[in-house]
Amino acid sequence: MTNGNGTPPEAAPPPQLNVLAQYTKDLSFENPNAPASLAPQPQQPAINIQINVGAKALAENEYEVTLSIEGKAEGASSLIFSFELQYAGVFRIVNVPQENLHPLVMIECPRLLFPFAREIIATAVRDGGFPPLMLDPVDFVGLYRQNMDRQAAEAQQASPN
Repeated sequence: MTNGNGTPPEAAPPPQLNVLAQYTKDLSFENPNAPASLAPQPQQPAINIQINVGAKALAENEYEVTLSIEGKAEGASSLIFSFELQYAGVFRIVNVPQENLHPLVMIECPRLLFPFAREIIATAVRDGGFPPLMLDPVDFVGLYRQNMDRQAAEAQQASPN
């Protein structure tokens, strides 16, 4: 295929995703029942983890993506520990079609941030006197789909029939 004058058309520039910065926006660790909570527990604590992703445009082609992770460990009768982390990154994204931009920001950017957030949480829990909490990998595609389905259902409920 040619561009009309016998030369092949120039290839479109490749998509680019650059991490410009990564940082902890907020970190909280609570061990409200220490030192009693540090004693051996009769059973494994119930651990509950909540993960959310937020994003906002900062400038043309630049986005701040925040990975929010909250968790708590509870024993039979009390809270053992809890934590909250907001870990963010600034990303420059160029040459990406508009229809692919939202999934890229909400799936790939948090996937790049997650290992760093996981390490911060493991260290905070360890420094709180417990074995490090190693979070399992997160299916950000599944999380994205779940959030999109929830938003679609909310929009459908809000619109009159």
